[in-house]
Parts: sequence; structure tokens; C-alpha cells
Amino acid sequence: MAACPLVKNVLLLDSDGRRVAVKYYTDDWPTLAAKLAFEKSVFTKTQKTNARSEAEIIMFDNHIVVYKFIQDLHFYVTGGDDENELILATVLQGFFDAVGLLLRNNVDKRAALDNLDLILLCLDEIVDGGIVLETEASVIAGKVASNALDGSGSFSEQTISQALATAREHLARSLLK
Repeated sequence: MAACPLVKNVLLLDSDGRRVAVKYYTDDWPTLAAKLAFEKSVFTKTQKTNARSEAEIIMFDNHIVVYKFIQDLHFYVTGGDDENELILATVLQGFFDAVGLLLRNNVDKRAALDNLDLILLCLDEIVDGGIVLETEASVIAGKVASNALDGSGSFSEQTISQALATAREHLARSLLK
């Protein structure tokens, strides 16, 4: 188990540092107060940086934190101080891109809150119990889209074929870069 990379938490915060969607996978922060304090302090530490085009990496409170911003959302992935930064950055990029696909590149706080179920499903597809399952955005978005359709019958007015077409377009664009 020691060779398996572990994610300690994935955070999605708004531009004021408040929670949009968070998942903790370890007991490093045993209480809600400890979790909120960590979120506030990591947000305060990173809010003045310009992590919009590429992910940034910091060592914070004996944890490696990889983060990236888009509009009014702040994405964070935290690992232990001995974790591989590239793996954490890949998890972050997979989450970031999958959310972009699921929200049809309309990534802001309002759209995230309107589609919170999809974002939480996305987190479940990426990491389970701290273990990284998937990092490819189109695969994650496809699984989330099929789970959303199986479970509720609607995918924010999007059919599975539309979601897969969007994922295919994004993949083609990323390959052509």
C-alpha cells in the first residue's frame, strides 16, 4: 500500500474560500472545524497567486497542495509530503478538465452549484478512499454522464450522446494542441 499514491483531499472552493464541493479521504483533519480551518488557511495562502493557466504546487502544513483556478472557482488536490507532485497534478488536471466537460466549458460557481451532483460523481470516479482510479477527463465525464442517466433520468438537459460528443470534441482539441 505504501507504493500506491494517496490523495488526502480534493477541494473545490469559491472565490471567497467557501466550500463548493470537498472530499476528504484521510483522518488528518478529524473534525469539521479542522477541515474548515485547513480550507481557509490554504485558500488564504494561495489566493494571491495566478494559477489560471497552469497548476501551481506548494508545500503547506506538511502537505503537498496542487491547485488551479478558473473564473471564481479554486480547485485543490492535497497529498502527503512524500507524494509525487506529478501524480497529484494529473489528478487535479483530470478533475479540472472533467468538470469543464460536464459543465460544457461554462465553469463558474453558479454552474457548479447547479450541477453539484455531477461534480460529486466526478470526484467519486477519480478517487476512492484516497486511491487514484482515473485521471482521463473524457473517461471520467463519460462515466459520470452514464451514471447520471442511469440514476436520475436527466443530465442537466443533456443526453448521453451530447455529453460524449462534447467529451470527444474536447479530446480532439487537446490532441490537436
